[in-house]
Amino acid sequence: MELITKDAAVKMISDGAHVSTTGFIGSGHPQTISSAIEEHFLKTGHPRDLTYQFSAGVGDNDHRGNNYYGHAGLLKRVIGAHYATAPRLGKLISANEVEAYNLPQGVVTHLFRAAAGKKPGILTKVGLKTFIDPRVEGGKLNTSTTEDIVEVKKIDGEEYLFYKTFPTDVALIRASTADEHGNLTMEREAVITEAFSIAAAAKAAGGIVIAEVERLAAAGSMAPKNIIVPGSLVDYVVIGDKDKFMQTNDEYFNPSYTGEVKVPLNRIPPLPLNERKVIARRAAMELDTHCRTNLGIGMPEGVASVAAEEGFGDTLLMTVESGGFGGLPAAGGSFGATLNAESTICHSSMFDFYDGGNLDVTCLGIAEVDSAGNLNVSKFGPKIAGCGGFINISQNTPKIIFCGTLTAGGLRVKVENNELHILQEGRKKKFVPQVEQITFSAEYAKENGQKVLYITERAVFELGKEGLVLTEIAPGVDLQKDVLDQINAKVKVSQKLKTMDTRIFQEGPMGLASEIVKGKIKGVA
Repeated sequence: MELITKDAAVKMISDGAHVSTTGFIGSGHPQTISSAIEEHFLKTGHPRDLTYQFSAGVGDNDHRGNNYYGHAGLLKRVIGAHYATAPRLGKLISANEVEAYNLPQGVVTHLFRAAAGKKPGILTKVGLKTFIDPRVEGGKLNTSTTEDIVEVKKIDGEEYLFYKTFPTDVALIRASTADEHGNLTMEREAVITEAFSIAAAAKAAGGIVIAEVERLAAAGSMAPKNIIVPGSLVDYVVIGDKDKFMQTNDEYFNPSYTGEVKVPLNRIPPLPLNERKVIARRAAMELDTHCRTNLGIGMPEGVASVAAEEGFGDTLLMTVESGGFGGLPAAGGSFGATLNAESTICHSSMFDFYDGGNLDVTCLGIAEVDSAGNLNVSKFGPKIAGCGGFINISQNTPKIIFCGTLTAGGLRVKVENNELHILQEGRKKKFVPQVEQITFSAEYAKENGQKVLYITERAVFELGKEGLVLTEIAPGVDLQKDVLDQINAKVKVSQKLKTMDTRIFQEGPMGLASEIVKGKIKGVA
């Protein structure tokens, strides 16, 4: 291992190289090196024409993370799972200034691992009948992208998707500490990422591995079992700039994310009684004691808060795709971290857990729903959000709860006297005749017998044989004016239409804990 400067690291990246990086939102990304790459490119025009591969969304919706790479000419091709946190990359993609692919997050993490073993690719059912399927869009994000990197294969009469691996020339990874032999530990990181797989993939292809760390240690001073990436895989080490070595986008260091301390979860302030809490409460009523669940970013994050407030959060096994088991998933700019985690595993291993069907229920966000029950959370005109882990999780979990408001853009509601009142309707209707891009395939879900709910602040829908079925409405709302007139999708109104449990709209706890433990939850009144 050789200790080098960030500028020396950038000079080792040749024009046209395939660069693979770690990171999850604001955690685990080599921010110092990425920032230096941007600075050198803007000054010299090099390195340029890179292929850039990453798994989770990395960025802060402004300038950090993948946003450093958002310059025409710096990248030739980008392969990633989530783009919403990197609007600079999204602009390049929309302007056709870079070839771009969007693949499921778990697939990308497993591609790194496959490349480490010199395998040609991976076979999986993840992505079938979504926009990833080559019979739909093949994961291509613009007209500049023409090469097919996903194929349909049949094995024993069953369809799978085959995803091609790519050789990594330069691996850019991050850790907490490096010793004099280049061994890396991650004791101060909120997430472990897929650093080992990326490093091993680079070495398998004859490439180089550059690690960014916060500090150095003497050889032999670190416990062998704490070493995540062995020094034999690491060529160069860069000490990260202090101002860029944040644990998450929002926090420099929170010891409850690493297990150094545990914080009292009962002191976390409850959510205010608004549309988000209404949705989270109704979703929480679909949980069971000891159920294994995943909570997506955004609206579903509120389910964890409700579970904590109601006093049954410790009876659930909540997980985050970044690798956290148990505890309470962090929210906002610290999403991906876990408060008081029972255990933390690497990113790619968590998707083995998900792809293996080990979740009982998942709560994911709603952006756009169509008459068939399909969802789009990945592309909206020129805005490229990406699918992230949405496809892996939604296609392999028996019970799916989609959470989101019925309309968006200026929606204002008032919750009082156990009723919901719409003060101002949102400008955008989320329920449409046909989604722009299929991120969740209702057809695939029905074929596999999955139970699917769509929970909004004023209505609950289920996926029926022929599409959406309205099963519940909130007390205080008008069925025609507040629900049906705000939907452009075809919806069947159930003959057994019920009113949502009025406790959802009350101040103070609902008293769910005892009901969930006894298995007596009734979603409607």
